[in-house]
Amino acid sequence: MGLRRGSTAAAAGLRRRRKKNGAGATGGAGNSISPNIILVMSIGFIAFVVVLHVVGKLYLVPREAGRS
Repeated sequence: MGLRRGSTAAAAGLRRRRKKNGAGATGGAGNSISPNIILVMSIGFIAFVVVLHVVGKLYLVPREAGRS
């Protein structure tokens, strides 16, 4: 029974702390972005870098370098 009371008190303390902060540990109001958006933006950035790498390899290599 003592464990139950302690965990309830700890949970209540966490709730109070969250309410004081307002937006939680992530930042101020209006700065929340969903994890799905972060994932899509990250994958898009990686794809963009890969495309730039391929374009650079195909079009920016001197023409005479590959011929003998």
